[in-house]
Amino acid sequence: MRRSRVDGGAWWRRLLPSQCPLCLAVHSARTWLCPECLAALPALGPACPRCALPSPDGRLCGACLKRPPPQALTVAALAYDPPVDRLIQDLKFHARLGLAPDLGRLLAVAVRARGEALPEAVLAVPLHPARLRERGFNQSLELARHCARALGLPLRLGLCRRLRATAVQSTLDRRRRQGNLRGAFAGAGVPRRVALVDDVMTTGATVAEAARALLAGGATEVQVWVAARAALRAG
Repeated sequence: MRRSRVDGGAWWRRLLPSQCPLCLAVHSARTWLCPECLAALPALGPACPRCALPSPDGRLCGACLKRPPPQALTVAALAYDPPVDRLIQDLKFHARLGLAPDLGRLLAVAVRARGEALPEAVLAVPLHPARLRERGFNQSLELARHCARALGLPLRLGLCRRLRATAVQSTLDRRRRQGNLRGAFAGAGVPRRVALVDDVMTTGATVAEAARALLAGGATEVQVWVAARAALRAG
């Protein structure tokens, strides 16, 4: 497997100090963020186990009781609040790939803390080839790579494909997001129990459509793992 830009550039952290992008402190930890800023990132707190929306008692929310999503559970490492929103945008839109190991490992910690049986393999929400060529990397794959490594799980490529280019989800309201992604993914040869990794979950339309494709492609259980969970916006 070709090494990513994250992996290829990680060696220098053993030799040189880093500057934290949040507080600008120089530190010698083998992380992009300094240990203090890593520890201060906003945790998600009690959440619905199916969709990861905040839930005071950590039980299923009303929406999931009424209409369960296709994934068996959702694990989110962080709340999509400042400065997490900035970090993920820097990773996604400004190619700050050095953030992927930190966020991927935090996701692995959240998965371990959940205490559920681990899946057979880890997958990433795929980009359409045209968007991948434009961006040069898939941020979800970079997160999945480091999360899988921290958990000792295999990362599988090519089992979930993006069949068509879609409008950018952040430009659409909730109803249009769901229609925008209908039939956008296909899965084949998928192991029975898999985890699907994405960077941020807002309405859940993207991971739900991908999870349906994985179930149709052979999975019997799909877990969704995301670096951050955003509160639902109206509309």
